[in-house]
Amino acid sequence: MTTLVADASALVSLGVVADAEPEPLALCLARYEVVVPAVVLEELQEISSYDDAHGRAATVVLDRTDVLDVQSVELDVGFPLDDGENAAVTLANELGAGLLLCDEFSQLGLIHASLSDTRLVTTPTLLSVLVRTDRLSVTDARTLLDEISDARSWEANSYVRRARSLFEGS
Repeated sequence: MTTLVADASALVSLGVVADAEPEPLALCLARYEVVVPAVVLEELQEISSYDDAHGRAATVVLDRTDVLDVQSVELDVGFPLDDGENAAVTLANELGAGLLLCDEFSQLGLIHASLSDTRLVTTPTLLSVLVRTDRLSVTDARTLLDEISDARSWEANSYVRRARSLFEGS
């Protein structure tokens, strides 16, 4: 099973559609060994305190910690992103993880450049992988991406628009 290290941003993205069928968080947990840095779990706990869609999504993820592999990692003090991304990149590199799931769209270049042998994927990319591996239909992927985009305010995000256009061509 491929190891996927996840950041809080992407886990929240998957959690905002927890009531969808099929549920993308469950599909991800079934397909990958999901490893989460301890600091990401702390971020999710903080996010869960908010009374909004993101808080509810973080709670959904926290309710699944029994199937997450939570690991501590020493932060790279020179890494110019927040502790969650810092820990996720560091842990992915330490583990030689196959994938890093992260939705920090404004910093994808820096995150990608910081990875050794790990592939950077975003939630839209993960949805496309689930389509290609027949775990999700194109129609379901489009619907989920629209719902996630609405909840995460991604309407103006060019990366997400491009990902959506790939589903439209399918």
